[in-house]
Amino acid sequence: MSGGVRKKGGINKLLVILVFFACGIVALLARGNGCCVVVQVALLPGATPAPPLDAPSTSNHHAGDDLPTTSTGSALPPAQYPQEESEALAASEEEDEEHPARPYTEDTNWDIYWDSVARSLSSSSSSRNDNGSGVIRVGLLNFNSSEVARWRSMLHAADVRAVSLAPAADNITWESLYPNWIDENGNKSSCPSFPDPDRLHDYDLVAVKLPCRRQGWSRDVRRLHLQLSAAKLALHGNSSSSSSSSSSVPNKAAGMVLILSESMCLPLPNLFPCKHLLSRHAHAWLYRPDVGYLHHRLSLPIGSCQFAVATSLPLPSPRQQQPGVARPPRRSGIGSRQAYATVLHSADAYVCGAIALAKSIRMSGSTRDLVALVDEQNVGAEHRAALVTAGWEVRPSPRIRNPRAAKDTYNEWNYSKFRLWQLTDYDKVVFLDADLLVLRSMDFLFEEAFELSATVNSGVRFNSGVMVLEPCNCTFELLMSGINDIASYNGGDQGYLNEVFTWWHRLPRRANFLKYVWNERDRETQARVLSADPAEVHAVHYLGMKPWLCYRDYDCNWDVEALRRFASDEAHARWWAVHDRIEPAELRDRFCALPESHMALLEKFRREAAAANASDGHWNRTITDPRRLIKDQNQH
Repeated sequence: MSGGVRKKGGINKLLVILVFFACGIVALLARGNGCCVVVQVALLPGATPAPPLDAPSTSNHHAGDDLPTTSTGSALPPAQYPQEESEALAASEEEDEEHPARPYTEDTNWDIYWDSVARSLSSSSSSRNDNGSGVIRVGLLNFNSSEVARWRSMLHAADVRAVSLAPAADNITWESLYPNWIDENGNKSSCPSFPDPDRLHDYDLVAVKLPCRRQGWSRDVRRLHLQLSAAKLALHGNSSSSSSSSSSVPNKAAGMVLILSESMCLPLPNLFPCKHLLSRHAHAWLYRPDVGYLHHRLSLPIGSCQFAVATSLPLPSPRQQQPGVARPPRRSGIGSRQAYATVLHSADAYVCGAIALAKSIRMSGSTRDLVALVDEQNVGAEHRAALVTAGWEVRPSPRIRNPRAAKDTYNEWNYSKFRLWQLTDYDKVVFLDADLLVLRSMDFLFEEAFELSATVNSGVRFNSGVMVLEPCNCTFELLMSGINDIASYNGGDQGYLNEVFTWWHRLPRRANFLKYVWNERDRETQARVLSADPAEVHAVHYLGMKPWLCYRDYDCNWDVEALRRFASDEAHARWWAVHDRIEPAELRDRFCALPESHMALLEKFRREAAAANASDGHWNRTITDPRRLIKDQNQH
């Protein structure tokens, strides 16, 4: 039997050789290449011979039926033509896919749980395509050749393409994307650029496999590059270029995005937010992105190396500069789903600051809602009523303990800030710490900034005193899910949020001007900026001892050597100027009173500064603050 097979095989080879020579002769005479098709088919083991393209169709149909035809005139059944087109496209790219640019596959050698992938796809409407061709198009980023083959076997009816992506340059580090200093005045700073993915098509599904190193995974340039590339592929048919105008956002649906990453390494929560998550199974996250959302995110700089908002902003109008000028808050129409918010979670010490903050926001001309999240167990009813009188809408907000903080420390309850994401009746919230004072309108942040936008604190980290965020309950749940696992570099909410929102967007420092000097040579510049009229900065952040807990005569941070970097006479005078305009006067007199116990502490600091003969000389000033003569009413 085997001898017969060998004999038959030999005859077939002989026939092939004869056909080849016959094809050569015909080619010489007719200069055609029709025989080559026959030779290729004969040499493919197990292949089924196909009729020539110009052969008449063997399918049954009546004359006059409208059938799609190829450019050579052959007719195919309607259901078969898209499949033939898909196979032809795939075949034409096979050679290109032998060695596509997969720059990070060597760093992504963890095993895929294909059952999780299948469950994610089956639990969605992924079998439905929107490209109009009848073929589901799938783009694959950062998969090796065996994984690509597995995808094609799993989605055998789809047009599956491995997308080429060149690696980011070696000199692009997280520190180069998030520099501590940029040119804020001339705005001449620029960001490095990532290579864009090739083969931009209208994909119905984009799948990307992310690396996940054990240390520093959240600040991995490779992960950022891959996720931004996946977003561009998903949005390609919707004018996703970063240079596109943000004022015109197409309505066409974006392709779905399947992110494969080890469970400990999460997708970027402000590029692929949980509100767009369709399903999650183990390490497979399936998203249905919103076109407008992705469009705006891809228009942002890739790091804090450039501003995320316009830098040329008009100076406040004279009306906005007039003492006490304010308009009633806007409750409907434009801006009705936008609010300023602050958080008060421990004792009553910051109530005076929040009252002054509300006054300063209204003096800037803003009519946005003011929302204060207050822990009722630790902020008394009288103080909550004072906040309402000052203009805040007070909402009960049980505080959240930081499990890593020691008892009775400053950061024990500052994870309460996470509840800002529960303000879901607002689309956008600008959070302001209660120890800030607004000097110029900050309303531009509602229109121009996106989650998470903030000013730089130091290095690659932002300061959480001013943040633009977009409330969503599932983001709150995401933050809560990691409080026992994610370490904060400073032990507080700022360090924690910096580990979650590593892809943050830079606001100019004047949006959250820190009352702090890096060295004494900076004092003259700081004094000029803080005393400018009209104001040059939008908000001053009062670090160190707070102005309402100092004598109004001078900044008490001068009296403590370790706190002198926080001292500023100009910022101190700004705060008290707003304080004097708080109405009714009872608010400032009652809730900004100086407790007798704290007055004793201030006197102690003055004596120590006098004993050290501190060179600034503030300790030698005569105190005229009338509160020095007023006993705290709560002490009686």
